[in-house]
Amino acid sequence: MRTSIAGVEIPDSALAREATELVREAASPLVFDHSRRVFLWGTLQGRKEGVIADPELLYVGAMFHDLGLTERFRRTDQRFEIDGADEARRFLRSHGVSGEAADRVWTAIALHTTPEIPLHMAPEIALVTRGVELDVLGIGYHAVTAEERAAVVAAHPRPDFKNGILAAFTEGIKDRPETTFGNVKADVLAHYVPGFVRGDFVEVIKGSDWPE
Repeated sequence: MRTSIAGVEIPDSALAREATELVREAASPLVFDHSRRVFLWGTLQGRKEGVIADPELLYVGAMFHDLGLTERFRRTDQRFEIDGADEARRFLRSHGVSGEAADRVWTAIALHTTPEIPLHMAPEIALVTRGVELDVLGIGYHAVTAEERAAVVAAHPRPDFKNGILAAFTEGIKDRPETTFGNVKADVLAHYVPGFVRGDFVEVIKGSDWPE
């Protein structure tokens, strides 16, 4: 059955339905609802900016973007963004979507915590980041109307979301602290993991094997 939220139709293909169920099974309700909101915010902002993405690819990018935080899909040897990106590409390929389209979704997920750069790339890449930034950081909060915000949050509530998502970030990356070097998730571990010491870019340069 087709669902429309704040004037945005949720993709209802077999691929999209399977993506929904995969994330529903693997992720907490907090991450599931967050991921659906990311799709909705990204679509709404894209409409206002005249940026039109493939709805199905944007949906998979939004739904899979935090899979690397889940117990089922997280690894300890790479950034959590790559965990989700790898699974999204594998999932798409298993449904006959490959090549540049699958790579576009991979990039959307891999770069969703990287400020600015995704906004200059393909619509699916830009709008995953737009959705994440609005839902987590409040960037673009007033770019959608109060009525749109109310409709989205009514469909996918965010009770105590700020504390909940920070706890999810911490749980998902605390066993791979070295992967936060140079990215915003180092701030999370600095706040919530006692004894965490963030990598220092300047000290890495000074301490390299080069004599000068």
